[in-house]
Amino acid sequence: MSMYHTRSVTELSAMLQAGEVSSVELTRYFLDRINNNDDKLNSFITVSEEMALSQAKACDEKLKAGNAPALTGVPVAHKDIFCTHGVKTSCGSKMLDNFISPYDATVVKNMREAGVVMLGKTNMDEFAMGSSNETSYYGPVKNPWNLDTVPGGSSGGSAAAVSARLAPAATGTDTGGSIRQPAAFCGITGLKPTYGRVSRFGMVAFASSLDQAGPMGQSASDCALLLNAMAGFDEKDSTCIEKDVPDYSADLDKPLNGLRIGLPKEYFTHSDGGMNAEVETVIKTALELYRSMGAELVEIELPNSSLSVPVYYVVAPAECSANLSRFDGVRYGYRCENPKDLNDLYTRSRGEGFGAEVQRRIMVGTYALSSGYYDAYYLKAQQLRHLISDDFKKAYQQVDVIMAPATPETAFNLGAKSDDPVAMYLSDIYTIAVNLAGIPAMSIPVGFANSNSGKSMPVGMQIMGNYFKEAKLLNVAHMYQQQTDWHTRLPEEFKA
Repeated sequence: MSMYHTRSVTELSAMLQAGEVSSVELTRYFLDRINNNDDKLNSFITVSEEMALSQAKACDEKLKAGNAPALTGVPVAHKDIFCTHGVKTSCGSKMLDNFISPYDATVVKNMREAGVVMLGKTNMDEFAMGSSNETSYYGPVKNPWNLDTVPGGSSGGSAAAVSARLAPAATGTDTGGSIRQPAAFCGITGLKPTYGRVSRFGMVAFASSLDQAGPMGQSASDCALLLNAMAGFDEKDSTCIEKDVPDYSADLDKPLNGLRIGLPKEYFTHSDGGMNAEVETVIKTALELYRSMGAELVEIELPNSSLSVPVYYVVAPAECSANLSRFDGVRYGYRCENPKDLNDLYTRSRGEGFGAEVQRRIMVGTYALSSGYYDAYYLKAQQLRHLISDDFKKAYQQVDVIMAPATPETAFNLGAKSDDPVAMYLSDIYTIAVNLAGIPAMSIPVGFANSNSGKSMPVGMQIMGNYFKEAKLLNVAHMYQQQTDWHTRLPEEFKA
Protein backbone atom coordinates (compact mmCIF):
# COMPACT_ATOMS: atom_id res chain seq x y z
CA MET A 1 0.00 0.00 0.00
CA SER A 2 1.42 3.38 -1.00
CA MET A 3 1.88 5.71 1.96
CA TYR A 4 1.13 8.88 -0.01
CA HIS A 5 0.04 10.70 3.15
CA THR A 6 3.62 10.67 4.44
CA ARG A 7 4.73 12.71 1.41
CA SER A 8 4.90 16.49 1.34
CA VAL A 9 3.22 18.62 -1.36
CA THR A 10 6.68 19.15 -2.86
CA GLU A 11 7.20 15.37 -3.16
CA LEU A 12 3.66 14.68 -4.42
CA SER A 13 4.06 17.39 -7.05
CA ALA A 14 7.30 15.74 -8.29
CA MET A 15 5.60 12.30 -8.39
CA LEU A 16 2.65 13.66 -10.38
CA GLN A 17 4.93 15.47 -12.83
CA ALA A 18 7.00 12.29 -13.31
CA GLY A 19 3.87 10.19 -13.89
CA GLU A 20 4.56 7.95 -10.85
CA VAL A 21 1.00 8.49 -9.62
CA SER A 22 -2.14 9.93 -11.20
CA SER A 23 -4.15 12.75 -9.66
CA VAL A 24 -7.26 10.53 -9.62
CA GLU A 25 -5.35 7.86 -7.65
CA LEU A 26 -3.98 10.47 -5.21
CA THR A 27 -7.35 12.19 -4.77
CA ARG A 28 -9.13 8.88 -4.18
CA TYR A 29 -6.42 7.97 -1.62
CA PHE A 30 -7.00 11.16 0.41
CA LEU A 31 -10.80 10.94 0.11
CA ASP A 32 -10.53 7.43 1.59
CA ARG A 33 -8.35 8.76 4.42
CA ILE A 34 -10.99 11.41 5.17
CA ASN A 35 -13.81 8.84 5.08
CA ASN A 36 -11.90 6.45 7.36
CA ASN A 37 -10.55 8.95 9.89
CA ASP A 38 -12.50 12.19 10.05
CA ASP A 39 -15.21 10.86 12.36
CA LYS A 40 -12.51 11.03 15.09
CA LEU A 41 -11.49 14.61 14.25
CA ASN A 42 -14.52 16.42 12.76
CA SER A 43 -12.09 18.45 10.62
CA PHE A 44 -14.32 18.69 7.52
CA ILE A 45 -17.73 20.32 7.15
CA THR A 46 -18.14 19.29 3.49
CA VAL A 47 -16.29 16.66 1.46
CA SER A 48 -16.72 17.42 -2.25
CA GLU A 49 -15.94 13.92 -3.53
CA GLU A 50 -17.56 14.10 -6.98
CA MET A 51 -16.11 17.52 -7.77
CA ALA A 52 -12.65 16.46 -6.54
CA LEU A 53 -12.56 13.36 -8.75
CA SER A 54 -13.70 15.27 -11.84
CA GLN A 55 -11.07 17.99 -11.19
CA ALA A 56 -8.44 15.24 -10.73
CA LYS A 57 -9.42 13.67 -14.05
CA ALA A 58 -8.97 17.02 -15.81
CA CYS A 59 -5.58 17.44 -14.09
CA ASP A 60 -4.42 14.06 -15.37
CA GLU A 61 -5.19 15.20 -18.93
CA LYS A 62 -3.10 18.34 -18.37
CA LEU A 63 -0.23 16.34 -16.85
CA LYS A 64 -0.22 13.98 -19.87
CA ALA A 65 -0.09 16.96 -22.23
CA GLY A 66 3.03 18.30 -20.41
CA ASN A 67 3.89 21.82 -19.19
CA ALA A 68 1.40 21.64 -16.31
CA PRO A 69 2.00 24.03 -13.34
CA ALA A 70 3.80 22.61 -10.27
CA LEU A 71 0.66 22.08 -8.18
CA THR A 72 -1.35 20.32 -10.92
CA GLY A 73 -3.23 17.38 -9.46
CA VAL A 74 -2.28 17.99 -5.81
CA PRO A 75 -5.31 17.58 -3.49
CA VAL A 76 -5.87 20.45 -1.03
CA ALA A 77 -8.64 21.43 1.43
CA HIS A 78 -10.11 24.94 1.77
CA LYS A 79 -11.18 26.54 5.04
CA ASP A 80 -14.96 26.94 4.92
CA ILE A 81 -14.63 30.74 4.90
CA PHE A 82 -13.70 30.86 1.20
CA CYS A 83 -16.61 31.03 -1.21
CA THR A 84 -16.59 27.99 -3.50
CA HIS A 85 -18.88 27.93 -6.53
CA GLY A 86 -21.65 25.34 -6.18
CA VAL A 87 -20.44 24.13 -2.76
CA LYS A 88 -21.77 25.07 0.68
CA THR A 89 -19.81 27.92 2.28
CA SER A 90 -20.93 27.97 5.91
CA CYS A 91 -18.23 29.82 7.90
CA GLY A 92 -18.94 27.28 10.63
CA SER A 93 -22.28 29.04 11.33
CA LYS A 94 -25.95 28.13 11.40
CA MET A 95 -26.42 31.51 9.70
CA LEU A 96 -24.88 30.15 6.47
CA ASP A 97 -25.76 26.47 6.83
CA ASN A 98 -27.93 26.73 3.69
CA PHE A 99 -25.65 29.01 1.62
CA ILE A 100 -24.32 27.61 -1.67
CA SER A 101 -21.89 30.15 -3.07
CA PRO A 102 -22.59 31.38 -6.63
CA TYR A 103 -18.91 32.24 -7.23
CA ASP A 104 -15.34 31.35 -6.24
CA ALA A 105 -13.17 33.41 -3.90
CA THR A 106 -10.03 34.69 -5.66
CA VAL A 107 -7.84 32.35 -3.53
CA VAL A 108 -9.95 29.38 -4.66
CA LYS A 109 -9.87 30.54 -8.30
CA ASN A 110 -6.09 31.13 -8.22
CA MET A 111 -5.44 27.72 -6.73
CA ARG A 112 -7.78 25.99 -9.16
CA GLU A 113 -5.96 27.70 -12.05
CA ALA A 114 -2.67 26.49 -10.52
CA GLY A 115 -4.08 22.95 -10.82
CA VAL A 116 -5.00 21.97 -7.26
CA VAL A 117 -7.88 19.60 -6.60
CA MET A 118 -10.35 20.61 -3.85
CA LEU A 119 -11.05 17.77 -1.41
CA GLY A 120 -13.62 19.77 0.57
CA LYS A 121 -14.21 22.53 3.12
CA THR A 122 -12.71 22.39 6.60
CA ASN A 123 -14.36 23.10 9.94
CA MET A 124 -13.66 26.41 11.71
CA ASP A 125 -14.70 28.63 14.58
CA GLU A 126 -17.94 30.39 13.68
CA PHE A 127 -17.13 33.34 11.38
CA ALA A 128 -13.47 32.79 12.38
CA MET A 129 -14.18 33.99 15.94
CA GLY A 130 -12.38 31.76 18.42
CA SER A 131 -9.01 30.32 19.38
CA SER A 132 -9.93 26.68 19.83
CA ASN A 133 -12.37 25.60 17.09
CA GLU A 134 -15.05 25.01 19.71
CA THR A 135 -17.46 27.75 18.52
CA SER A 136 -18.37 25.94 15.26
CA TYR A 137 -22.06 25.18 14.65
CA TYR A 138 -20.83 21.76 13.43
CA GLY A 139 -19.16 20.89 16.74
CA PRO A 140 -15.54 21.14 17.92
CA VAL A 141 -12.56 19.80 15.98
CA LYS A 142 -10.17 17.48 17.86
CA ASN A 143 -6.38 17.71 17.88
CA PRO A 144 -4.87 14.62 16.13
CA TRP A 145 -2.03 14.45 18.71
CA ASN A 146 -4.50 14.04 21.58
CA LEU A 147 -8.22 13.81 20.83
CA ASP A 148 -9.08 15.34 24.23
CA THR A 149 -7.40 18.63 23.28
CA VAL A 150 -8.29 21.51 20.96
CA PRO A 151 -6.54 22.00 17.59
CA GLY A 152 -6.52 25.78 18.01
CA GLY A 153 -8.58 28.21 16.00
CA SER A 154 -10.09 29.53 13.96
CA SER A 155 -8.43 27.45 11.19
CA GLY A 156 -8.52 24.36 13.42
CA GLY A 157 -10.14 22.12 10.79
CA SER A 158 -7.41 22.90 8.27
CA ALA A 159 -4.65 22.39 10.87
CA ALA A 160 -6.09 19.06 12.11
CA ALA A 161 -6.65 17.77 8.55
CA VAL A 162 -3.04 18.53 7.56
CA SER A 163 -1.63 17.24 10.86
CA ALA A 164 -3.43 13.87 10.49
CA ARG A 165 -2.54 13.96 6.75
CA LEU A 166 -6.18 13.77 5.64
CA ALA A 167 -5.06 16.47 3.19
CA PRO A 168 -1.48 17.24 2.09
CA ALA A 169 -2.14 20.97 2.63
CA ALA A 170 -4.95 23.43 3.29
CA THR A 171 -5.81 27.11 3.18
CA GLY A 172 -6.46 29.11 6.33
CA THR A 173 -7.15 32.68 7.37
CA ASP A 174 -5.46 34.67 10.09
CA THR A 175 -7.10 37.65 11.82
CA GLY A 176 -5.27 37.50 15.15
CA GLY A 177 -3.28 34.27 14.87
CA SER A 178 -5.79 31.88 13.31
CA ILE A 179 -3.24 30.22 11.01
CA ARG A 180 -0.20 30.31 13.31
CA GLN A 181 -1.83 29.27 16.59
CA PRO A 182 -3.53 26.10 15.22
CA ALA A 183 -0.38 25.30 13.20
CA ALA A 184 1.58 25.43 16.48
CA PHE A 185 -0.96 23.29 18.39
CA CYS A 186 -1.09 20.66 15.62
CA GLY A 187 2.61 20.50 14.74
CA ILE A 188 2.44 21.81 11.16
CA THR A 189 3.79 24.83 9.25
CA GLY A 190 1.46 27.82 8.71
CA LEU A 191 2.13 31.21 7.13
CA LYS A 192 0.23 34.48 7.46
CA PRO A 193 1.39 36.74 4.59
CA THR A 194 1.70 40.54 4.64
CA TYR A 195 -1.71 42.24 4.73
CA GLY A 196 -2.70 42.89 1.09
CA ARG A 197 -0.43 40.20 -0.39
CA VAL A 198 -3.31 37.73 -0.94
CA SER A 199 -6.76 38.79 -2.17
CA ARG A 200 -9.60 38.87 0.36
CA PHE A 201 -12.30 38.81 -2.35
CA GLY A 202 -14.77 36.01 -1.62
CA MET A 203 -13.27 35.35 1.81
CA VAL A 204 -16.15 36.00 4.21
CA ALA A 205 -15.10 39.07 6.21
CA PHE A 206 -14.59 39.06 9.98
CA ALA A 207 -12.34 42.12 10.53
CA SER A 208 -11.45 43.70 7.20
CA SER A 209 -8.24 45.47 8.26
CA LEU A 210 -6.81 42.31 9.88
CA ASP A 211 -7.98 39.24 7.90
CA GLN A 212 -5.39 37.60 5.66
CA ALA A 213 -5.43 34.24 3.86
CA GLY A 214 -2.41 31.95 3.91
CA PRO A 215 -1.16 28.39 3.36
CA MET A 216 -0.94 25.55 5.89
CA GLY A 217 1.23 22.54 5.08
CA GLN A 218 3.81 20.13 6.42
CA SER A 219 6.83 22.25 5.58
CA ALA A 220 8.08 25.67 4.53
CA SER A 221 8.76 24.40 1.01
CA ASP A 222 5.08 23.30 0.77
CA CYS A 223 3.91 26.72 1.96
CA ALA A 224 6.17 28.38 -0.63
CA LEU A 225 4.55 26.40 -3.47
CA LEU A 226 1.06 27.21 -2.19
CA LEU A 227 1.81 30.91 -1.68
CA ASN A 228 3.11 31.11 -5.27
CA ALA A 229 -0.42 30.16 -6.35
CA MET A 230 -2.38 32.20 -3.77
CA ALA A 231 -0.59 35.56 -3.85
CA GLY A 232 -1.08 38.36 -6.36
CA PHE A 233 -2.96 41.54 -7.15
CA ASP A 234 -6.74 41.39 -7.51
CA GLU A 235 -8.70 44.40 -8.73
CA LYS A 236 -11.80 43.03 -6.98
CA ASP A 237 -10.17 43.68 -3.58
CA SER A 238 -9.40 47.31 -2.76
CA THR A 239 -7.01 46.24 0.05
CA CYS A 240 -4.90 44.05 -2.27
CA ILE A 241 -1.50 45.47 -3.18
CA GLU A 242 -0.30 45.75 -6.77
CA LYS A 243 3.13 44.20 -6.44
CA ASP A 244 4.83 41.42 -8.40
CA VAL A 245 4.83 37.99 -6.78
CA PRO A 246 8.35 36.57 -6.46
CA ASP A 247 8.99 32.83 -6.76
CA TYR A 248 8.81 31.92 -3.08
CA SER A 249 10.61 28.62 -3.73
CA ALA A 250 13.67 30.25 -5.36
CA ASP A 251 15.71 31.19 -2.26
CA LEU A 252 14.72 28.40 0.14
CA ASP A 253 18.27 27.01 0.36
CA LYS A 254 20.09 30.30 0.98
CA PRO A 255 22.60 29.88 3.87
CA LEU A 256 21.75 31.75 7.08
CA ASN A 257 25.26 33.13 7.78
CA GLY A 258 24.97 36.62 9.22
CA LEU A 259 21.19 36.41 9.71
CA ARG A 260 20.21 38.69 12.61
CA ILE A 261 17.39 37.23 14.72
CA GLY A 262 15.57 39.57 17.10
CA LEU A 263 14.30 38.12 20.39
CA PRO A 264 11.69 40.44 21.92
CA LYS A 265 12.16 40.42 25.67
CA GLU A 266 8.40 41.06 26.14
CA TYR A 267 7.64 37.62 24.61
CA PHE A 268 10.07 35.68 26.81
CA THR A 269 8.33 36.26 30.15
CA HIS A 270 6.51 34.00 32.59
CA SER A 271 4.13 36.61 33.96
CA ASP A 272 0.34 36.27 33.65
CA GLY A 273 -0.50 34.77 30.26
CA GLY A 274 3.24 34.39 29.54
CA MET A 275 5.24 31.44 28.34
CA ASN A 276 5.17 28.02 29.94
CA ALA A 277 8.67 26.94 31.14
CA GLU A 278 8.67 23.70 29.08
CA VAL A 279 7.69 25.60 25.95
CA GLU A 280 10.54 28.04 26.62
CA THR A 281 13.08 25.20 26.82
CA VAL A 282 11.97 23.88 23.41
CA ILE A 283 12.08 27.38 21.83
CA LYS A 284 15.56 28.07 23.24
CA THR A 285 16.87 24.76 21.84
CA ALA A 286 15.58 25.78 18.40
CA LEU A 287 17.25 29.19 18.71
CA GLU A 288 20.56 27.52 19.58
CA LEU A 289 20.32 25.48 16.38
CA TYR A 290 19.88 28.75 14.45
CA ARG A 291 22.98 30.11 16.17
CA SER A 292 24.94 27.03 15.11
CA MET A 293 23.79 27.65 11.50
CA GLY A 294 25.46 31.07 11.50
CA ALA A 295 22.68 33.33 12.78
CA GLU A 296 23.19 35.99 15.44
CA LEU A 297 20.67 36.35 18.29
CA VAL A 298 19.91 39.95 19.31
CA GLU A 299 17.67 41.01 22.20
CA ILE A 300 15.15 43.64 21.06
CA GLU A 301 12.21 45.49 22.57
CA LEU A 302 8.62 45.72 21.35
CA PRO A 303 7.42 47.93 24.21
CA ASN A 304 3.80 48.26 23.08
CA SER A 305 3.19 44.57 22.41
CA SER A 306 1.45 44.16 25.78
CA LEU A 307 -1.32 46.39 24.42
CA SER A 308 -2.04 44.07 21.48
CA VAL A 309 -4.80 42.02 23.09
CA PRO A 310 -6.88 44.98 24.37
CA VAL A 311 -6.37 46.87 21.08
CA TYR A 312 -7.36 43.83 19.02
CA TYR A 313 -10.50 43.20 21.08
CA VAL A 314 -11.72 46.71 20.28
CA VAL A 315 -10.72 46.85 16.59
CA ALA A 316 -11.76 43.31 15.57
CA PRO A 317 -15.24 43.32 17.18
CA ALA A 318 -15.91 46.83 15.82
CA GLU A 319 -15.15 45.67 12.29
CA CYS A 320 -17.05 42.41 12.78
CA SER A 321 -20.18 44.23 13.96
CA ALA A 322 -20.12 46.25 10.73
CA ASN A 323 -19.35 43.24 8.49
CA LEU A 324 -21.93 40.95 10.05
CA SER A 325 -24.77 43.47 9.78
CA ARG A 326 -25.45 42.04 6.29
CA PHE A 327 -26.83 38.83 7.84
CA ASP A 328 -30.36 40.06 8.49
CA GLY A 329 -32.57 37.18 7.36
CA VAL A 330 -33.60 39.06 4.21
CA ARG A 331 -31.12 38.50 1.40
CA TYR A 332 -29.45 35.15 2.07
CA GLY A 333 -28.54 32.83 4.90
CA TYR A 334 -30.69 31.76 7.84
CA ARG A 335 -34.21 33.23 8.23
CA CYS A 336 -36.39 32.68 11.30
CA GLU A 337 -39.80 30.96 11.00
CA ASN A 338 -42.97 33.08 10.65
CA PRO A 339 -41.68 36.54 11.64
CA LYS A 340 -44.40 38.87 12.99
CA ASP A 341 -42.85 42.00 11.49
CA LEU A 342 -39.56 43.34 10.14
CA ASN A 343 -38.06 43.92 13.60
CA ASP A 344 -38.96 40.38 14.66
CA LEU A 345 -37.38 39.05 11.44
CA TYR A 346 -34.09 40.84 12.14
CA THR A 347 -33.81 40.08 15.84
CA ARG A 348 -34.85 36.43 15.69
CA SER A 349 -32.88 35.60 12.53
CA ARG A 350 -29.73 37.03 14.09
CA GLY A 351 -30.44 35.69 17.59
CA GLU A 352 -31.06 32.16 16.29
CA GLY A 353 -28.48 32.21 13.47
CA PHE A 354 -25.42 33.46 15.38
CA GLY A 355 -23.70 31.53 18.19
CA ALA A 356 -22.76 32.98 21.60
CA GLU A 357 -19.18 34.08 20.75
CA VAL A 358 -20.28 35.87 17.56
CA GLN A 359 -23.09 37.65 19.44
CA ARG A 360 -20.64 38.65 22.18
CA ARG A 361 -18.23 40.23 19.68
CA ILE A 362 -20.97 41.99 17.71
CA MET A 363 -22.25 43.59 20.92
CA VAL A 364 -18.76 44.65 22.07
CA GLY A 365 -18.07 46.10 18.62
CA THR A 366 -21.37 47.92 18.31
CA TYR A 367 -20.76 49.48 21.73
CA ALA A 368 -17.22 50.57 20.77
CA LEU A 369 -18.54 52.26 17.62
CA SER A 370 -21.57 53.87 19.22
CA SER A 371 -21.97 57.61 19.58
CA GLY A 372 -20.03 58.93 22.56
CA TYR A 373 -17.77 55.87 22.79
CA TYR A 374 -16.13 55.87 19.34
CA ASP A 375 -13.36 58.31 20.34
CA ALA A 376 -12.78 56.67 23.71
CA TYR A 377 -12.42 53.14 22.34
CA TYR A 378 -12.14 52.64 18.59
CA LEU A 379 -10.14 55.77 17.81
CA LYS A 380 -7.83 55.19 20.80
CA ALA A 381 -7.29 51.56 19.71
CA GLN A 382 -6.33 52.69 16.19
CA GLN A 383 -3.80 55.17 17.65
CA LEU A 384 -2.23 52.44 19.78
CA ARG A 385 -2.18 50.19 16.73
CA HIS A 386 0.18 52.69 15.07
CA LEU A 387 2.54 52.49 18.06
CA ILE A 388 2.59 48.67 17.83
CA SER A 389 3.36 48.95 14.11
CA ASP A 390 6.15 51.48 14.74
CA ASP A 391 7.79 49.08 17.25
CA PHE A 392 8.18 46.51 14.48
CA LYS A 393 9.48 49.09 11.99
CA LYS A 394 12.17 50.15 14.47
CA ALA A 395 13.08 46.53 15.23
CA TYR A 396 13.60 45.70 11.55
CA GLN A 397 16.22 48.43 11.31
CA GLN A 398 18.45 46.21 13.50
CA VAL A 399 17.33 42.64 12.70
CA ASP A 400 16.24 40.56 9.68
CA VAL A 401 13.58 38.45 11.40
CA ILE A 402 12.04 38.24 14.87
CA MET A 403 11.53 34.91 16.64
CA ALA A 404 9.30 34.09 19.60
CA PRO A 405 6.92 31.38 20.77
CA ALA A 406 3.74 31.10 18.68
CA THR A 407 1.66 30.27 21.77
CA PRO A 408 2.33 30.54 25.53
CA GLU A 409 1.50 26.84 26.06
CA THR A 410 0.67 23.66 24.15
CA ALA A 411 -2.89 22.68 23.16
CA PHE A 412 -5.31 22.80 26.08
CA ASN A 413 -8.16 20.35 26.80
CA LEU A 414 -11.51 20.70 25.07
CA GLY A 415 -13.79 22.81 27.26
CA ALA A 416 -10.93 24.06 29.48
CA LYS A 417 -11.46 27.74 28.57
CA SER A 418 -15.01 27.71 27.21
CA ASP A 419 -16.42 29.52 30.25
CA ASP A 420 -13.70 32.16 30.38
CA PRO A 421 -13.54 34.25 27.19
CA VAL A 422 -10.63 36.35 28.50
CA ALA A 423 -8.44 33.26 29.17
CA MET A 424 -9.34 32.10 25.65
CA TYR A 425 -8.39 35.49 24.16
CA LEU A 426 -4.99 35.35 25.90
CA SER A 427 -4.03 32.21 23.95
CA ASP A 428 -3.39 34.59 21.01
CA ILE A 429 -1.17 36.89 23.07
CA TYR A 430 1.94 36.25 20.89
CA THR A 431 0.23 36.36 17.49
CA ILE A 432 -2.08 39.39 17.56
CA ALA A 433 0.53 42.19 17.24
CA VAL A 434 1.53 40.84 13.80
CA ASN A 435 -2.00 41.35 12.43
CA LEU A 436 -2.30 44.83 13.92
CA ALA A 437 0.97 45.76 12.19
CA GLY A 438 0.15 43.91 8.95
CA ILE A 439 3.54 42.14 8.74
CA PRO A 440 4.08 38.51 7.63
CA ALA A 441 4.72 35.74 10.16
CA MET A 442 4.71 31.97 10.33
CA SER A 443 4.73 29.13 12.84
CA ILE A 444 6.95 26.08 12.46
CA PRO A 445 7.07 22.95 14.65
CA VAL A 446 10.19 22.88 16.85
CA GLY A 447 9.58 20.07 19.35
CA PHE A 448 7.22 18.73 22.00
CA ALA A 449 6.36 19.68 25.57
CA ASN A 450 4.09 18.37 28.33
CA SER A 451 2.67 21.72 29.32
CA ASN A 452 -1.05 21.03 29.51
CA SER A 453 -2.70 17.71 28.89
CA GLY A 454 -0.14 15.36 30.43
CA LYS A 455 0.73 14.13 26.93
CA SER A 456 3.66 15.34 24.89
CA MET A 457 2.23 17.91 22.46
CA PRO A 458 3.71 19.98 19.58
CA VAL A 459 5.33 23.36 20.19
CA GLY A 460 5.39 26.01 17.46
CA MET A 461 7.94 28.79 17.07
CA GLN A 462 6.88 32.02 15.41
CA ILE A 463 9.09 33.74 12.83
CA MET A 464 8.08 37.32 11.99
CA GLY A 465 9.38 39.33 9.05
CA ASN A 466 9.29 42.82 7.59
CA TYR A 467 6.61 43.78 5.06
CA PHE A 468 6.62 41.54 1.93
CA LYS A 469 9.56 39.49 3.23
CA GLU A 470 7.68 36.16 3.02
CA ALA A 471 10.52 34.67 0.94
CA LYS A 472 12.98 35.43 3.76
CA LEU A 473 10.69 33.79 6.36
CA LEU A 474 10.29 30.70 4.19
CA ASN A 475 14.06 30.48 3.68
CA VAL A 476 14.72 30.80 7.45
CA ALA A 477 12.08 28.14 8.22
CA HIS A 478 13.21 25.80 5.44
CA MET A 479 16.86 25.81 6.55
CA TYR A 480 15.77 24.80 10.07
CA GLN A 481 13.56 22.04 8.63
CA GLN A 482 16.55 20.70 6.66
CA GLN A 483 18.26 20.07 10.02
CA THR A 484 15.26 18.68 11.97
CA ASP A 485 12.38 16.26 11.48
CA TRP A 486 9.67 17.79 13.70
CA HIS A 487 7.60 18.77 10.65
CA THR A 488 7.59 15.20 9.30
CA ARG A 489 6.29 13.59 12.50
CA LEU A 490 2.80 12.09 12.46
CA PRO A 491 0.35 11.59 15.34
CA GLU A 492 0.42 7.91 16.37
CA GLU A 493 -3.25 7.27 15.60
CA PHE A 494 -2.94 8.56 12.02
CA LYS A 495 0.38 7.03 10.95
CA ALA A 496 -1.06 4.14 8.95
